[in-house]
Amino acid sequence: MTTPLSEVLDSRRAAEFHKAARALLKEPLLLAHGPHAEEFRLVRQHAGELRDWFERNTGWPLRVDAEAARLGRTPGTLADATHPAREASRARAPFTRRRYVLLCLALAALERGEAQIALGRLAEQVVLDAADPHLAAAGIEFTLERREERLDLAAVVRLLMRYGVLRRVAGDEEAYVSGAGDVLYDVQRRVLAGLLAARRGPSMITVGGFEDRLAELTAESALDSDELRFRAIRQRLTRRLLDDPVLYYDGLSDEELGYLTRQRAFITARITELTGLVAEVRAEGVAMVDSLDDLTDVRMPEQGTHGHVTLLLAEHLADAGGAVGREELERRVRELAVEHGGFWSKSAKQPGAEGEWVDQALVKLTALGLVTAVPGGVAPLPALARYAVGEMVVREPGLPHPRSSQRKA
Repeated sequence: MTTPLSEVLDSRRAAEFHKAARALLKEPLLLAHGPHAEEFRLVRQHAGELRDWFERNTGWPLRVDAEAARLGRTPGTLADATHPAREASRARAPFTRRRYVLLCLALAALERGEAQIALGRLAEQVVLDAADPHLAAAGIEFTLERREERLDLAAVVRLLMRYGVLRRVAGDEEAYVSGAGDVLYDVQRRVLAGLLAARRGPSMITVGGFEDRLAELTAESALDSDELRFRAIRQRLTRRLLDDPVLYYDGLSDEELGYLTRQRAFITARITELTGLVAEVRAEGVAMVDSLDDLTDVRMPEQGTHGHVTLLLAEHLADAGGAVGREELERRVRELAVEHGGFWSKSAKQPGAEGEWVDQALVKLTALGLVTAVPGGVAPLPALARYAVGEMVVREPGLPHPRSSQRKA
C-alpha cells in the first residue's frame, strides 16, 4: 500500500522545518551565500512558523531578509563565561578581553564607515576610538604598533568575515600583521545592522558596572499580569534548556522551580517538537539529549589525547565523591601518562605538561556543567556521575551554540 502524497509532503515539510530550526540553533546568523546557503533557504521558506515558535517560547526575535537570517539569541545564563568567541582558525583560541574590546570598537567604526574599508583605515579608526578616557581608566590601550595588537585586530576581522559582516576583496591579513601590505573589504551593512542581539541599544544604558549594564542590555519589559509573568518564566526556562547542557534545579528561583515542576512535560515536549532533543530527567535536573550530536560546540567523549585525558579525569572526579585539589589532578595525569602514554601524543608525556592538560580538561568539564570551581580545585556536579567507573556511559546532553556559537554579541 502506497503512502498518500499529502502525507509524504507533510512529512517532508516537517523534516525541513525541523532542519531549519536546528540550523538556527547551531548558527543564529545564516547567510544567503556561503557554506550555510541551503540552511538559509529552508529558514526563509519556514520563516513565519519559526518566528512564531521562537517569539512565543523563548522571546528571541527572528529577522529574515534576502541576505541573512538572524535569530536574536541571548544566553539563558548571562554569567556563563564558558563559551567565549573563538578565532576563526584551526587554533580556535578563545577571545581575550582585549579582543572583545577591539571587536566592539571595530563594529562601531564599521557602522560609521562606507561600503568598503581597508584594514589599515579600520585600524586608524580603532586607535582614535581607543583614546577614550573611559577606556584608559579601565586599563585599555591600543596603538596597534605592536605585532601582538595587530594579530588581535586580524583575529577580530576574521571573526567578522565568518559572520558575513566583511567580505575580503583583496589582500591578506598576514601581510597587514607583518607590515607588508593592506587588505580591502566589502562591508555588508544589513548583516552588520542585525549583529547585535539586545533588547536595548547600548547608548541608551546609563548604569555603571559590567553586570548592571549587561542586565539592562537584555532586560525585558515590565510584567504587570500573572499571564505575562508566567510567559516570561516559561521563556527563561526554555532558553536554558536549549542553551545549557544541564539545567540544575538548585540554580532556579522558587518561582521558576515551581513552574517547571508543573509544566515540565509541556515545555520539554515543545522543544522536542522543534529540535528532536529528548528530555532526560534526573533527581537533580533536566538535560535535553541530542541523538544526532551536532547541536553542541563542546563534545565529550572526544577522540585524541585531549579527549582521552578529559574522559579519564572525569571518571576520577566522579569516583572522588567530593572536591579534588589541583595538585591531585596533575598527579593523576602523570599516572595516566605512564599507563596510557603509548596511545598519547608526545607532548602529553613531556615533564610539566600535566598542568596544561588539566587546564584543558577542566575548561571542557566546566562548559558541560559537570564540574564547578572551588577554592584550590574543583568539585563534581551531579551529571558527572554518568562517567563514574563501572557505570554505563550514555549520550552527552545536547548543547546547542553557535556561541556560533560562541555566542554572538
